Amino acid sequence: MINTQNLAEFVLASVAIILVPGPSVMFVIARAVAWGRLTAWLTALGNALGMLLLSVFIAVGLGPLLQRSELLLIVVQVLGGIYLIYLGIDALRHRQAHADDMVKVEEVKPSNYQILRQGFTVGVLNPKALVFFSAVFPQFVDPAVGSITIQLLIFGAIFTALALMLDGTWGILVGSSRDWFVTSKSRLVTLRTIGGVVMMALGIGVIIPVLIGQLK
Repeated sequence: MINTQNLAEFVLASVAIILVPGPSVMFVIARAVAWGRLTAWLTALGNALGMLLLSVFIAVGLGPLLQRSELLLIVVQVLGGIYLIYLGIDALRHRQAHADDMVKVEEVKPSNYQILRQGFTVGVLNPKALVFFSAVFPQFVDPAVGSITIQLLIFGAIFTALALMLDGTWGILVGSSRDWFVTSKSRLVTLRTIGGVVMMALGIGVIIPVLIGQLK
């Protein structure tokens, strides 16, 4: 159903974007610093469920439009590549941002249900995630292999699984070594730098084949 090369590129792009500490990751890390591994994992689970619902809305709404218009698909793919480059530049420009957020925590620990609900809210109402899903997911679809909607749904499920795994890993690692992590903010800066460079390279790598294909 999905081109193997497209799938590999999508997984690489997803991992690079998820690993760069943004608002969702910092939310998980802050919870891990405050209350430990279980709280962080529940936060990551809620966030992943929110993003899954968001990706379904994108697939069902955007998929049929892309299936009917090759020009629209090309435009969205190019814009998605530009957005990846923008995300990379933004990660480099603000690679020291959010470092202090790790230690900004609430005094009273919420219940497990509240933690899950708050994580879900962060995921489903994240405007950056909405733009990312709309702009980046379509880059990796191939109308020749089947329904674009189905492909987008599969990509959404894969992205959600990766987000849960990687965000959960962040939470477990930070929750297990809170003091060590809080005093090592340079690690986040390094990770954002690497992630920014990777996203810029991916964006360029996506745009060039699309433009070359139109020149043939």
